[in-house]
Amino acid sequence: MYPAQAHAVKTFNKLVELLPDSDRARPQVALLVGEVTPYRNDTDREMSFRQESNFYYMTGCLVPSSYALLTSQPGTSLTIHPSVQLFIPPISPEDVMWSVPPPTLEVAAATHDVTSVKHSTDLAAALDETLRAYPDALVHILPHSSLAGAARPLFPIIPQGFRDVITTVLGNVAAEQKVTDQYLLSALHVARLTKDVYEVAEIRTANEISSRAHETVMRVLGMGVKNLKEGKVVQAAGRPLLPGEWLIEKEGEAEALFVASCRREGSNHQAYLPIVASSTRASTLHYCCNDKAFAWGPVGTKDHLNNGTLVHTHANEDESYGQKNFVPQVLLIDAGCEWNCHASDITRVMPIGNGGKFSPEAGAVYDLVLEMQAESFRILRSGLHWDAVQLLCHRVLVRAFQRLGIFHSPNTSVGPSVPSGPTSMYSEEAILASGISTAFFPHGVGHSLGLDVHDVPSASKPELNTTIKLESIGHVDFYRYLRLRLPLETGMIVTVEPGCYFSPHLLAAVRGSPLINHETLKKYEPVGGVRIEDVVLITENGYENLTTVKSERSWVEGVCSGEL
Repeated sequence: MYPAQAHAVKTFNKLVELLPDSDRARPQVALLVGEVTPYRNDTDREMSFRQESNFYYMTGCLVPSSYALLTSQPGTSLTIHPSVQLFIPPISPEDVMWSVPPPTLEVAAATHDVTSVKHSTDLAAALDETLRAYPDALVHILPHSSLAGAARPLFPIIPQGFRDVITTVLGNVAAEQKVTDQYLLSALHVARLTKDVYEVAEIRTANEISSRAHETVMRVLGMGVKNLKEGKVVQAAGRPLLPGEWLIEKEGEAEALFVASCRREGSNHQAYLPIVASSTRASTLHYCCNDKAFAWGPVGTKDHLNNGTLVHTHANEDESYGQKNFVPQVLLIDAGCEWNCHASDITRVMPIGNGGKFSPEAGAVYDLVLEMQAESFRILRSGLHWDAVQLLCHRVLVRAFQRLGIFHSPNTSVGPSVPSGPTSMYSEEAILASGISTAFFPHGVGHSLGLDVHDVPSASKPELNTTIKLESIGHVDFYRYLRLRLPLETGMIVTVEPGCYFSPHLLAAVRGSPLINHETLKKYEPVGGVRIEDVVLITENGYENLTTVKSERSWVEGVCSGEL
């Protein structure tokens, strides 16, 4: 059973720590509103329901239009066993006719770790009773959840009727003093930052399912390459091709296969919209179109039938009839499903258009990003500040770019009177200090993950952050887009996702830099981008990788070429 009581205890403990000393001994009441079923604009067609994360964390309830009223009081039994009252909608005839009705009170009580389960029509009376029983209580709500009519409220809005109950019981002046949105979200985020055994198990399952989905796409790509190499033509007279017979030719087809694999294993939601980017589109970090075709060749023009028609789809082509010249490409898939509202987040890059093998340039960039991740793994442990991982990734990138000749090195023959050695403008330290590597690795190396894919932002990157040491952190731009800037703690779950990109937008700012060998850079720009992302659990002395799909270059090429 979902550990709602344990999460309520943890959250109230964090909440009390945030309060002024004068308020810590007071009763604490939290009112949470669950998400409602969304509808498509101007229609009665339901859209996919997903519970609000904080509400789910405190209740484990997936019933739309539910509420929770929680009470704790320091120094009493409510500290260890807070009151968690869950309110779910009553069953209506319309529910039975049009959709799946909510559970009965008896079923909900048996499946939820709460003090009581009542209908939402009973919330007003329960709220009245609680506030009269604890007249000195602080009432905690989420920010803006009480602002009816807000254009884009951050959280589900507390209905006016329940706000009227609070005002009636407490009075207008007292309500303003006793109802606060300053602490609850911060307490929830701090509580959610580290995961318990239950949460780790759920996230592990989500990542295992997503890992298999990534491998499924790779193997279907590899099957297509193998069939083409062997001259096999898949034909299905009088029927559509089955999934195992498909030749994936568009980003959207790869996305569909990934999602289908997750759904097949019981995951109903993706943790975020999948990013499926081929060719140079892989340089767009949150690419969302997923609608472009990619290359398969070199193959003949009549090597495959798909959907009953002759197919030969490719990009970057120089075509005369019957002859195609292909530029090998990459296919970047950043996708992860949810399991019971718990997220996964995995990125893999696959070779396409070259018989399932990376081009020399794409392979070199892939090896570089794999090295960035391996070096990050090497230092992970509880107590390590995440800034150190970010800086290390930039250091690895600079060294690799010097090896590849994209960045000049002290030994490079650039012109007369160029100093060499550690004081050179082309030394590793000087290039790091310039911040130029952010044009190729602009984002953070990872983020917290949990009920949300970019989890608990106010806790993972707090506004007031005394843990950041301004000395020896490299260039300030390294940290501009970091979503995590804290020392790691045992029980944190984070992504490790270094990348290397050749984005025209980002490169525009460094086109004139003397640190770059621009002729060499031109050779790598068609790669687009490479990112490798795993989800890890931080332990006392290291980490555990929850991502099970492999990323070794030899394995990826073996699968995508149909050889494994």
